[in-house]
Amino acid sequence: MKRPEIWVPRGLGAHPRASGTVFRVFSTEAKVVEVQIYSAPDVKGERRALRLVADHTFELEWPGITAGALYQFIVDGETRPDPFAHFLPFGVHGPAEVIEPDYSYRCDAPPPPASRVIYEIHVGTFTKEGTYRAAERHLEELRELGITTIELMPLAAFPGRHGWGYDGVAGFAPFAPYGRPEDLKHFVDTAHGLGLEVLLDVVYNHFGPDGNYLGAYSSRYFDPDIETPWGQAPRFTDPAMRSYALESALYWLGEYRFDGLRFDACHQIHDSSPLHIIGEIREQARSRAEYFFVAEDERNDPRELERMGVDAVWADDFHHVVHCLLTGEKDGYYAAYAPEPSQLARVIERGFLYEGQPFVDGSPRGQPADRMAPESFIYCLQNHDQVGNRPWGSRLHHVCDPSSYRAASALLLFLPMTPLLFMGQEWAASSPFCYFTDHEPQLGKAVSEGRRKEFASFTKFKGTEIPDPQAESTFKKSQVDWDERTQKGHREVLDLYRGLLELRRHDPVLSKPGVREDLKAEVNEDALVVRRRAGAEERIFVWNFGTARPVSDFPVGALLLATEPLEEGYLAGHSAAIFRGAERH
Repeated sequence: MKRPEIWVPRGLGAHPRASGTVFRVFSTEAKVVEVQIYSAPDVKGERRALRLVADHTFELEWPGITAGALYQFIVDGETRPDPFAHFLPFGVHGPAEVIEPDYSYRCDAPPPPASRVIYEIHVGTFTKEGTYRAAERHLEELRELGITTIELMPLAAFPGRHGWGYDGVAGFAPFAPYGRPEDLKHFVDTAHGLGLEVLLDVVYNHFGPDGNYLGAYSSRYFDPDIETPWGQAPRFTDPAMRSYALESALYWLGEYRFDGLRFDACHQIHDSSPLHIIGEIREQARSRAEYFFVAEDERNDPRELERMGVDAVWADDFHHVVHCLLTGEKDGYYAAYAPEPSQLARVIERGFLYEGQPFVDGSPRGQPADRMAPESFIYCLQNHDQVGNRPWGSRLHHVCDPSSYRAASALLLFLPMTPLLFMGQEWAASSPFCYFTDHEPQLGKAVSEGRRKEFASFTKFKGTEIPDPQAESTFKKSQVDWDERTQKGHREVLDLYRGLLELRRHDPVLSKPGVREDLKAEVNEDALVVRRRAGAEERIFVWNFGTARPVSDFPVGALLLATEPLEEGYLAGHSAAIFRGAERH
């Protein structure tokens, strides 16, 4: 499937041409705008003035300036990085590099998979090297496992040597420590050659606190009347910010050929426009090609999802119920969930658990989601938030017994909802995924202190030392160790995931798109029983939360897969199994 070429209507930033480079700046504040060329990051060369051409837009075509040149803008005498830069090789405060979009793609994008299995990756910790090229070496193995779709955590340039990426400030420049722009293109190209989709996590609800220079060019970008946890809200009712987000999204889709976007924290995007900014991104993108759009949105409101025009939503209720069942935790938002199999049965049948009931703050949360197809709910046992926002970055298998983890994994991959795996969970990786940053000292100290205060009220963690986000060791310990996947204790989990994903791909019921009416979940004493039907065929999942029970307690047919061996016809406690439906006579 062909992807469209780059689409940047205003063309702000630096754009090389045959005769030189066009520099273009939008500023409602500036009287004089210049461009400073550098022969090295700290060695200034010639500088020239841009001329005002129209609508607060300054422009200069500079003959002889070619791809690879380094530059910054000077706005009324103040040196400023380019927020529309296509690469910032020396960090968000340094000069930008003029980039020639001349990568020759070898492979077209694959057709959308019939049933997605998403795999979330943080490039910096996915391998010891922390680069696109190193990550690329594992793509074939993920394809063979049964992954259809890679999701990369945010890449827009952010300050420091490492971080999660949600402090991005340059929406067109991939984070330099991961590799050059052509390395990212090669990663996507290689994935496409293997038949894998690649999604990108993008953040338009806020900008990071360090290195955001948009406001230095125009006060129109942010709304002083709307404060968010990260500062003033982006003003999407103004064409300046609206164009920034639209052009950024279309740039990632066009220039880097991503197959879709995951929009971070949509509930924190303030946009009263008739057409929501994400809806406009969708309209513009899909006038060029077919893309897959995902929202992270905690409101559980299908009306908001429809307004944005997204295809799927991160549905965290499933994760929270499973987590409470296996750990008994009640701190934070887990206070809104009960460790009861009946809640798990309800969320499976309904998609969301909260459909208007009072939440922990007493206010109603959610709306019924009867019209949403099962695959539009993205379910997970782990993701960057649910692991990394824990004090020590503990994964689910670090805080529950191994049998229960295997059973939960089987449920995730049995359901018709779209499963998301977080890097390493398929072999129960020993590495945590901590919250880590590399901010300048003053901001870094504030982040570290805030992290400690965040968990001070959590009963389970009182009196314990929380890893310092600014410490190099916190980042290093989060790196996945690929060598351990063949070791005892990890190899067996990986084999289970292979078997589950094989079943999901080829079974005549589990490989079919789900229909809400054909998905039933109920509690049978201390067991969860889930049924899926496709035509005359039925598959039954049984998760035994109690002591060993005879399989004859459940009206099932032949065994297809079990997370623990069935001893003398008994389903072990804290284990699960998948069966054919009972034969009808």
